[in-house]
Amino acid sequence: MITPPRLETALQSLEKRVPVVPRIHLILGSGLGGLAGSVEQAVEVPFDDVPGLPEAGVAGHAGTFIFGRIAGAPVLVQSGRYHYYEGWSGDVIGAPVRLGRRLGAEALVVTNAAGGIRHDLTPGSIMVIDDHLNLQFRASLAGPIWPGEGRFPDMSAPYDRALIRIAEEKALAMNMGLARGVYGAVLGPSYETPAEVRLLQSIGVDAVGMSTVPEVICARALGLPVLGFSMISNRAAGLGSEPLSHDEVVDVGRRAGQYLQRLLEAILPALASRLGSGLQ
Repeated sequence: MITPPRLETALQSLEKRVPVVPRIHLILGSGLGGLAGSVEQAVEVPFDDVPGLPEAGVAGHAGTFIFGRIAGAPVLVQSGRYHYYEGWSGDVIGAPVRLGRRLGAEALVVTNAAGGIRHDLTPGSIMVIDDHLNLQFRASLAGPIWPGEGRFPDMSAPYDRALIRIAEEKALAMNMGLARGVYGAVLGPSYETPAEVRLLQSIGVDAVGMSTVPEVICARALGLPVLGFSMISNRAAGLGSEPLSHDEVVDVGRRAGQYLQRLLEAILPALASRLGSGLQ
């Protein structure tokens, strides 16, 4: 369990190692760790080098904080994350988001690997998240209210419309395909059955995964604007011809991650500039 005093200890440890105050906190999902290579003047801090934080336990998640710049924008890149299916509680999953905010981040950018449900979301596609459905059946803010957070954060627009416009404008300028859709978060760690995928499809889910939503809820409680991307790693169960595997997710993430990297390198400086002038 991570409490406010333990988070304060973790914060003090990180503050001693931060070379530049991050404006943007970027979380990398399964197979997308290669994006960490685009950080300039990087200073890396493994999760388990931070007092109170456990190490990452999922293949494809390095479990490292990386401080530096991407295309000039000061960032905190989180390569890896914690998940409910590992047995972690909401305070552990949300701890990196809370640390990023305390270190100076003014926006959160989340990425994940997801199964494509909508017909046009095939392996390698990039989807900017327009909204989400929380089907993990966990209250990530349950318990005492954390300092600086609201009890009932507004979720009417969990993904910031101004940031989505920036992403779409940059993708269009780069002649890069960028879909928009609804992300469905399930608990996992098993992949969904074909029947479950048909249910998800019927209630409006375009891509399905096992992460992201707890971090977004935490960010909204902190008042942070959020931009989210799903990298489609596979067709969801019953929609493709091959059995699903985590190795496939990681492999497609490595190959498709280069496109998301190019897009983020274009987006992040524009996002940092917009944060400086206030989001409209």
